[in-house]
Amino acid sequence: MFNDALDFKQAASVTMARKRLVEQWLKFTDPIVVEHYDKDGNLKGKYDALNDIVNVGKNLLLNVMFNDGTQVANNSWFIGLISNSGYSALAAADTMSSHAGWTEFTGYSEANRVAWGSGTATTQSTTNASAATFSINASGTVKGVFITTQNTKGGTTGTLWATALFSADVAVTNGDELRVTYTVSC
Repeated sequence: MFNDALDFKQAASVTMARKRLVEQWLKFTDPIVVEHYDKDGNLKGKYDALNDIVNVGKNLLLNVMFNDGTQVANNSWFIGLISNSGYSALAAADTMSSHAGWTEFTGYSEANRVAWGSGTATTQSTTNASAATFSINASGTVKGVFITTQNTKGGTTGTLWATALFSADVAVTNGDELRVTYTVSC
């Protein structure tokens, strides 16, 4: 009798590697656009800047979103101007009460810092519908802007969200206007 049994040995092996591109860094290097007009309404220049969120601003964001931090009301964000006078540097550790590298430019006629006035976020972005206007009433040089939760011109309280330097220093004179548009997107 024949032995018709066949002896098959089989092995199967599968290796699967899933490559996943995770390029979703939450970055807030957003544009700030400043238009500079003279007293006759002529455009003198347009300056761009990218903001840099300071440490306390990042902590505020994380605490509001992921802890029990207190949200800042939409109408409680204000734009201030950074002076060139005495400027040395911006720092991630800057706060409203401690920013040794810069001072605030207060040579404008508005009684307070100008409200930002952001709109509802769409397409992962929010901006002010109309520019925040500073009516300059003193000569000087403006180096940049900052965003804070306190409207007191020259004040040192509130939470500093971000700082930004213009692409060029802006020499201003009495009668000029600076119109600031600030966008936050992610």
